[in-house]
Amino acid sequence: MEKFNQLKELLATIEADADKFYNKGSKVAGTRLRGGMQQIKALAQEIRNQVTELKNSEKEA
Repeated sequence: MEKFNQLKELLATIEADADKFYNKGSKVAGTRLRGGMQQIKALAQEIRNQVTELKNSEKEA
């Protein structure tokens, strides 16, 4: 659950950059947004792997 909470926090931190990019046209905010989205992608993959691992360990038990 810790990684899921990290994901929510990360999403909240880039929300301002999304607003600046889409609504105000700030290209620098777009760069930060892209970086944040890449971090979200990596963290989401870690969560997926963790879920699969936990699911499979329950089957074996």
